[in-house]
Amino acid sequence: MFVNEDNLTELAAQRWATSHDPRQAQLMSALVRHLHAFAREVELGEDEWMAAIQWLTEAGRISDAKRQELILASDVFGLSTLVVQLNNRFAPQATPATVLGPFHIDGSPAAPYGFDMSDGIPGTPLFVTGKVTDLEGKPVPGAVLDVWQADADGAYEAQLPEIDEARLRAKYQAREDGTYCVRTIAPRGYAIPMDGPVGDLISTTDISHFRPAHVHFLINEPGYEKLITHLFQEGSEYLDSDVVFGTKEALVVRFHERPAGPAPDGTTLDVPYLRAEFDFVLQSG
Repeated sequence: MFVNEDNLTELAAQRWATSHDPRQAQLMSALVRHLHAFAREVELGEDEWMAAIQWLTEAGRISDAKRQELILASDVFGLSTLVVQLNNRFAPQATPATVLGPFHIDGSPAAPYGFDMSDGIPGTPLFVTGKVTDLEGKPVPGAVLDVWQADADGAYEAQLPEIDEARLRAKYQAREDGTYCVRTIAPRGYAIPMDGPVGDLISTTDISHFRPAHVHFLINEPGYEKLITHLFQEGSEYLDSDVVFGTKEALVVRFHERPAGPAPDGTTLDVPYLRAEFDFVLQSG
């Protein structure tokens, strides 16, 4: 059949529906229809189409093992959070999931209870303590909490090419009663990377390019749904304008000020510190 403006979309969708995998056939034929609908709605110009191709090309070029510009793009478009919502419809009492973000690094070192993952990096000491439990409040012994965060200047290890060892990231293991203790420093709210194609695009808008202060957690235990989430500092700037739409009320936690003295890990600090308390509740999977 010869192609014209009226039949092109259906012809293309039908071709992609011939995929040998049923799910891929569904995904690709729907993608074609929606892409064509977008182009028709805005009457996409050839120069605009080429600009988009070049933008995607640059986003791929700038990505590497430590920087994922396309994840960042998905984040700022709200797509990452939407996919999280669609795939993590947990029970109301379960800890809400949120976005992974572009700075997670696989293979963080194992850390004992109370290990200081800041390892001398300047900042206000912060202890995050609590339990990992199931929906009924029973502990999940041995649960591994993969933790990572930005430093007091708002920078992640992935943004510091001169760093060749784990920095502000570690894997903690809950004790038999489900309790855990993370020792670190208070993170800072930060701007997403603005030196790439995502930043260039954000700069053409009034969108805030900042995220509120937070610590990332990933818990992936057998028998439970994988949980990717953050804990946000109560009172932090940008809680209501998070550029990646990741803030959820249940994840906003007070960082209590504590005087110098005994700390949750059993040590004694000679400086004031902060303490956040949070119980992670996992849903069976």
